[in-house]
Amino acid sequence: MFERRFIDPFERRAIEPMKEAPRTPPPPQEVAAPRPPDGATPGKPRRRRWLVGGLIALFAAIGIWAVLGAGSATNADLNEAQWERVVGQFARVARSAQETTSAAFGGSEDESVAGVEESGVVARPAAEAAALATSDDPRPLPQARRLPPPEPDPAALTVQAQAYEASRPKSILDLQRYRHTANIEISDGGGRRGAATLINLNPRINAWYLLRLSWSGEDIPRSYHLTNSSPSGQTLVLDAEFPYGLLLASTLGTAPCDLWSVDNGRRLETAATRNTPYVMLCDDRVTVRLTTTGRRTTMERATDFLRDSIWGGEAITVFVRETFFQDAYLSTTELAGASARRSAQAAGGDSPRPARVSAEAAGQLLDRLDLGLTAEGSDRGRLAVGEWYPLRDNRGVFASAIRPDLIAPDILQSHTDVATRLDAVEAGALSYLAAFDLGEFDVAFALGTDHPRLGWSERVPEDRRDATLPGPDGFDSRAPLVSTGIISGSLAGRSTATFTGGFKRTHGAFRYGDLAMTNNGSHYGFIEEGVVFSKLRPGLATIYILEDGQLAMKTWTRDDDALLPRIRYARQNGVPVIERDPATDTGVPGAFVSRFGAGNWSGSQDGNYRTLRAGTCLQETGSRRFLIYAYFSSATPSAMARVFQAYGCSYAMLLDMNALEHTYMAVYALRGGELRVEHLIRGMEVLDKSEGGRLLPRFLGYADNRDFFYMLRRTPDGVLVEEESQ
Repeated sequence: MFERRFIDPFERRAIEPMKEAPRTPPPPQEVAAPRPPDGATPGKPRRRRWLVGGLIALFAAIGIWAVLGAGSATNADLNEAQWERVVGQFARVARSAQETTSAAFGGSEDESVAGVEESGVVARPAAEAAALATSDDPRPLPQARRLPPPEPDPAALTVQAQAYEASRPKSILDLQRYRHTANIEISDGGGRRGAATLINLNPRINAWYLLRLSWSGEDIPRSYHLTNSSPSGQTLVLDAEFPYGLLLASTLGTAPCDLWSVDNGRRLETAATRNTPYVMLCDDRVTVRLTTTGRRTTMERATDFLRDSIWGGEAITVFVRETFFQDAYLSTTELAGASARRSAQAAGGDSPRPARVSAEAAGQLLDRLDLGLTAEGSDRGRLAVGEWYPLRDNRGVFASAIRPDLIAPDILQSHTDVATRLDAVEAGALSYLAAFDLGEFDVAFALGTDHPRLGWSERVPEDRRDATLPGPDGFDSRAPLVSTGIISGSLAGRSTATFTGGFKRTHGAFRYGDLAMTNNGSHYGFIEEGVVFSKLRPGLATIYILEDGQLAMKTWTRDDDALLPRIRYARQNGVPVIERDPATDTGVPGAFVSRFGAGNWSGSQDGNYRTLRAGTCLQETGSRRFLIYAYFSSATPSAMARVFQAYGCSYAMLLDMNALEHTYMAVYALRGGELRVEHLIRGMEVLDKSEGGRLLPRFLGYADNRDFFYMLRRTPDGVLVEEESQ
């Protein structure tokens, strides 16, 4: 029995110990040497060792550059006032959730208050609620609804559809085929005149707008990327009768939003100079998104520099990863006897379906876990194999842990034509999972300030690229749109969890197989707030969320493009780990799970693609649906598939891999009046920031360079409410 303490050589920070212990080897029929991937040669010798010294020296030099040089870049955090307002939102949401729970169980007002005080939050008195309803609350009244979308111009839609399909250099606006454009003449009230153009980038989603102001005497128009803080409650419009800004229109009428008049200090111009990811205007009903520098770890800075600036840089990063970091995050444990406490299943809770485990593992505890979440009912931090435990102060969120060698034997022995048998390391490597009840939460997605990019992936050979295009969709820049790498201020208080998204564009395309030969290498697509940043490509594993909050996961087809005007968020990442078998209506390993090249699993050519990985799956149990996020401490796609099979997932996909920053997950809760942040795995907290006594969690308190998903608690009627603004 021993303990390892891992040090990130670039961060120079200690990460919490990852513990290992002796364990009983898995049964022989469940373990075998991994089958080499398609195109690989068993026993293929590694690269010449005489390169090691030079490569290590180069990588060390780049690491020094990253720490001393790029480390001076300024990141945009929320300022103290903004952060206090976010925490205030969490308090309001917690009160609302407690009031709803008390009402559902018929509790008295006194019982409701007592229940909340126990977790450090005091319920809102009726008098306070009444005062709030009559105050200058920036939220639209509950009965307010946005105006119906304007009737589309058939001629404009035809032109926009042609631009969307055209294979030519273009801008990101050309990918917004359903956009609506309005123009008026404007004035600042001080003698300056000009013209304004307002583009609703997807009228059905109604979340993002692009405002362009062309002032007399200025050669270049000014562009502002705006977020509608209440897509369901209001529409942003231009009106010639109000030349000083926008009108916020709903079924209850209109409200002026003065953005550029002299009398109001030209607030839009002033906001654009702020060093913050966003600024909220007009009683917080409109948000201006600002270009910022998203935080990168020093390891990310070093690898980005290698890939962007050094010939063969990608090969160097792969070499270092395979040589020094394989199994660096491996976490193992031993069984510690039967559980003396009841899990969520045993207690009869509304939890996800537990994993199917072997008879010997049923009810047995996993000892000395690296779980960073507070699981209610756990036995001194130990969890029963494959069972779910509710999280403290977070209704609808659950945690679980499992070892693949403890999965039911019939699962491990199924579909061996597509899934390899597991080697001894991955069979005993722990997997940690968190589940979210989709009846309680909506799922959202946001791009990072830098990633994923929009140009060509270097995985696509030159002869398969269109040399006339800067990227697979005709552009390589997001401008004039802005990705902030942080949760919008109007949604922050409803955020319950965040976790990192998928591959960077560097790895987000195919070099081998049929998908490499179609659609310019089948780059992974993504959509945020109804805006297409990169087209969704057929054949790729896709998670998407519609305008009504409905989540689905599937392998994309050309016919699915009919959903595009209704899609609010989408992310593609490779091919499925688990896909639904139409014959049995159950989830089975994906067809490419054991094929390195065709699956683009980002492993080494000689078959050593066991590493730290993360993925997500959908579990459907009757009318109940759960989104599961899983962290695999050392796994191949086959090991991922076996775990997802055990938990009864109908569809599953890979997200990211290789490091804690790429597999990060955090959960938020109020305790004692303070916002508490817990992480799926101990050690992930090094990715958060603490400044001036303020904890700033990744994606919530500061802008990050990577894309991510976030969970938003639903309102009592089950509808996502965006109006809960700061």
